[in-house]
Amino acid sequence: MLNQTEASEFVLLGLTDIQGLQHFSFIAFLLLYLTSLVGNGAIVTTVIFEPRLHTPMYFFLGNLSCLDIFYSTVTVPKMLSGFLFGQQPISFGGCLAQLHFFHFLGSTEVLLLGTMAYDRYVAICNPLRYTLVMSPRTCLLLATASWSTGFVHAMVHSVMTSRLSFCGHNHVNHFFCDIKPLLNLACSTTSLNMTLLNVVTTSVALGPFIVIVLSYFYIISFVFQKVQSQEGRWKPFSTCASHLTVVALLYIPVLCNYTPPSSESFPKRDVQVSLMYSAVTPALNPLIYTLRNREVRLALKKMLGRK
Repeated sequence: MLNQTEASEFVLLGLTDIQGLQHFSFIAFLLLYLTSLVGNGAIVTTVIFEPRLHTPMYFFLGNLSCLDIFYSTVTVPKMLSGFLFGQQPISFGGCLAQLHFFHFLGSTEVLLLGTMAYDRYVAICNPLRYTLVMSPRTCLLLATASWSTGFVHAMVHSVMTSRLSFCGHNHVNHFFCDIKPLLNLACSTTSLNMTLLNVVTTSVALGPFIVIVLSYFYIISFVFQKVQSQEGRWKPFSTCASHLTVVALLYIPVLCNYTPPSSESFPKRDVQVSLMYSAVTPALNPLIYTLRNREVRLALKKMLGRK
């Protein structure tokens, strides 16, 4: 069905219009973006070419790093352009594409984090059955399911947003095209869109979160019941520390932005919170995994030594 909107483009207002702050922000977020590209690219390359890392845990880590590269690329370059040239025009089609890929990659990431928590549960609580339960075929199916579910979830939002009419002003109070700012500009009814945002998006976010909480509940129970030594108890927790840190960095801002069942909008808060999971977290993830994971550090050194 053809879109009936009168708006041919939107204007992204960005983060700030203060000249001095724009220059500082450009340098800061450019460094974060380059860190994300280099760090996550290094992890993907290492997982592919290092045979010792051809295990389920590192297979999912490679998927996560690949997601982070694409995820930050959806929003950060346009934001950097805004720091240099001011308010950024974006076509209606480009706006929908940005919205789609942002939610596609974001929802895939939360689903993948839930899968990684289940992987840690099986590895720690059922080590003798680990290779059977987390077989290459199962890992591939879980990863494919995460990417496919994320794509369908984003497609629902992009299709429903494309059916709205925008006949008023076209200034988006954000640094990228997100659902809430676009709904605030629509002059047609948005009740169905808001219902989808409150129900579907909240379910996509909370479903994996429940899996993560249950997985770590069983891991903690297993460790304290079955493992007697302090050293033996610390080892399983140390392998999960990186994953838990990444979960916290992503879920805290995401839950703040998308789970409250309300149509109220807080533009400044939403923009600030969005910065965390769209620009900061993708840059921190490779640092978290390389600093806390000995196998990844050794594999990276080995690759650098070859070169």
